[in-house]
Amino acid sequence: MKIIAINGSHRKGKNTAALLNTVLEEAATLGAETELLELTDYNIKLCLSCNKCLGKTQCSITDDDMAGIGEKMLAADGIVLGSPVYWANVTTLMKNFMDRTRYMHAVKNMLSGKVGAAVTNAGLMHGGQEWTVQIMEYFMQAQGLHVVDTRDQNGPILDSGVHGSLMAGIKDGKVAWWRSAVDNELNVTACKQLARNMSKLITQLSTK
Repeated sequence: MKIIAINGSHRKGKNTAALLNTVLEEAATLGAETELLELTDYNIKLCLSCNKCLGKTQCSITDDDMAGIGEKMLAADGIVLGSPVYWANVTTLMKNFMDRTRYMHAVKNMLSGKVGAAVTNAGLMHGGQEWTVQIMEYFMQAQGLHVVDTRDQNGPILDSGVHGSLMAGIKDGKVAWWRSAVDNELNVTACKQLARNMSKLITQLSTK
């Protein structure tokens, strides 16, 4: 079982990466081989809108790193997308990555049957997390992935993907902040449950 996480944050190794690593660490305890890809490490050019991918499962741009990322996605059983909230949306890096996967969808869904999940993080509670997760989940559904959520019948009542927040509450009329997204127990609980749900579904699909 191979699960990769793709981080669309412009800040390598920060809060979104910490949440994605929490997902991967839990998945590793369940036997998964894991890898975190930081989009800041890769050269991904903008889509040219040349439409050549409408006729073949290949992008016309061949002098950047997108093909290598695509190969990693094809080799994985599970894919976790992560992006901080930028104006109730994903980052530029994540959106550009999504655009460049068009060759994996236009002729046929090359990622069909894999398991997907989404992780986001913002400063405030209700700071656009719902929209950002929905955008990533819709993208994966359109690509043919089975998208899992964080729900657990025997644990805390959670919902779709991980909706991280750095807001710890209000103290003396001022906002109190967690120093890191992984200091928030709710964030960590959601990440671990997401990993368990992914691993369970990957196992179920592999036995069919």
